[in-house]
Amino acid sequence: MTPDMVAELLRQLIKEAVTLAAPLLIAAALLSFVLSLFQTLTSLQDQSLTSVPRLGAIALILLAGMPWFLERMATYTRVLLGDFRRFLG
Repeated sequence: MTPDMVAELLRQLIKEAVTLAAPLLIAAALLSFVLSLFQTLTSLQDQSLTSVPRLGAIALILLAGMPWFLERMATYTRVLLGDFRRFLG
């Protein structure tokens, strides 16, 4: 396996990781912003007010998006294993 092949594999892996993580990270960031704004406007400083809704939202996104997440990972794995001979020889 040449260094170019390794670089290509890592590029594809990072692209898939970013694609899968982006919806969760964007939702968590937006929800954190909204909750921080709400806390600032109401002068509430309870830590559970930000943690619990964020965890709940992430859990809901994971449950709702699980078919898409699994399909993306399965497709990536099929492509990777389909090209396995190219990487060995």
